Amino acid sequence: MQENGKRTEVLRFAPSPNGWLHLGHACSALFAYETAKELHGRFLLRIEDIDVGRCRPDYEAAIYEDLAWLGLDWEKPVRRQSEHFVDYEAALKRLREMNLVYPCFATRKEITDAIARSGIDPRNWPTDPDGAPLYPGIYKDMAPAELNRMMWEGRNYAWRLDTERALTKAEEIAGTPLTFVEEGEGPNGETGTCTVEPALFGDVVIARKDVPTSYHLAVTVDDAIQGVTLVTRGQDLFPATYVHRILQVLLGLPEPRYRHHRLIRDTAGRRLSKSARDMGLRELRAAGKTPADIRRMVGF
Repeated sequence: MQENGKRTEVLRFAPSPNGWLHLGHACSALFAYETAKELHGRFLLRIEDIDVGRCRPDYEAAIYEDLAWLGLDWEKPVRRQSEHFVDYEAALKRLREMNLVYPCFATRKEITDAIARSGIDPRNWPTDPDGAPLYPGIYKDMAPAELNRMMWEGRNYAWRLDTERALTKAEEIAGTPLTFVEEGEGPNGETGTCTVEPALFGDVVIARKDVPTSYHLAVTVDDAIQGVTLVTRGQDLFPATYVHRILQVLLGLPEPRYRHHRLIRDTAGRRLSKSARDMGLRELRAAGKTPADIRRMVGF
């Protein structure tokens, strides 16, 4: 983004209101906020609430409360993803017109059964960076007429990206193998110019029948619309950049730089999670911890 002829860096913190914030979120928020201050840039807060079944207003209200307590401020209004489905629908439509996505009707049981029938020990079946088994392609090569019939019948489905075809098309558009610039460090020490390896995810879900997006599509579109120039986030999301770079090229969106940071872990080395209610900021505040204490606990 340019202001007065000079480039202004734009950073964001984008939590999901599906649980209370914990120390890991505090680390990510402070990392983005302090980096924006260091670069004399802008700091945005985005609410990623596309998971309408799990996101709750009280969790969202707590996000604002916790971040303000930590001493952070952000530009208004806050972008809430649930208010911008039309933007994601437009991006999905473009990918459909490019014939790079297909409807997948597979249930979890169908996927499990297909893996079992493969003759490969399920324990040896390849998994994506998030630990989920790679999609075995059950509906990938079905005739379009049959897929359309199933859609008209009202069956639930997800839109999957044909990753191999999408990468080929993206590299054709870019005229070169896809890369991205990592200014921090990936989980395996990756830094500098990194090569995109989307095959690690297989044919990833980018939208669903009832929600016209997924994390991958929404975050890519949002970062472009909001003019984000430097994406900061935890090292667990480093591999997601592979998918995001493909989508950026296919959709004609600008390429931000990336700066991934270390994760906050418990004494056993486990990454903190909302589901485990690890070191929640609400609980720490109730126990008498101060914002300065939290900053020390996460290295700021």
